Amino acid sequence: MTERQIDQRLGKKARLRAFVAIAMFIAILAGLVFGQPDNLYLWIKALHIIAVMSWMAGLLYMPRLFIYHTDAVVGSDQSETFKVMEQRLLKVIMNPAMMISWGLGLYLAWSVYGFQGGWLHAKLLFVVLLTGVHVHFSRAVRAFATDGVRRTARYWRLMNEAPTVLMILIVIMAVVKPF
Repeated sequence: MTERQIDQRLGKKARLRAFVAIAMFIAILAGLVFGQPDNLYLWIKALHIIAVMSWMAGLLYMPRLFIYHTDAVVGSDQSETFKVMEQRLLKVIMNPAMMISWGLGLYLAWSVYGFQGGWLHAKLLFVVLLTGVHVHFSRAVRAFATDGVRRTARYWRLMNEAPTVLMILIVIMAVVKPF
C-alpha cells in the first residue's frame, strides 16, 4: 500500500478540514439562531436537508465499500486501504452528518409541529431505524478494522437496500404527510 493512503499526517489534515467545516456549519447555524431572521425556519430546513443528504451519501456508499472489502484478502494492501476509507467515511462524514440531521430535525419537529401528527411519528420511527442501520455499519467498520468476522458480499448487497427503502419512506412521510 502506498504511504499516501495511510499517511497519518494526511489523516490529521483530513480531520482538521472536517473539523473546520463542521465548525463553520455550527457558526452559521448559531448566527441564524441568534440573529433570528424572518426566514429562520427555511434556513434550518435547508441545513437539515444538506445534512441528511450528506448522511445518506455515506449510508449508501459504505456497504459498497464493505462488498469490495469482503473480497480483499485479510492483511493485503487493498484491505488496509478499505479500512482507512471506511474509518474516514464514518468519522468525517457519516457521524457528523447524522448528529446534525438529528439535531436540526428534532428542532424542526418541536418548533414547527410540536411533535404532533401521525406522519411525524412514523417519520421519526423510520429515522430511528435508519440510525440503527448506521450503528450496524459502524460496528461493521470496527469488525473490518480488526480483521474480525466478515459477512458475505451478498449480505452487504442486501444491506445496501436498507438505507434506500428507509429514505423513500422518510421522504414520503415528510412531503406527502399521508396521515
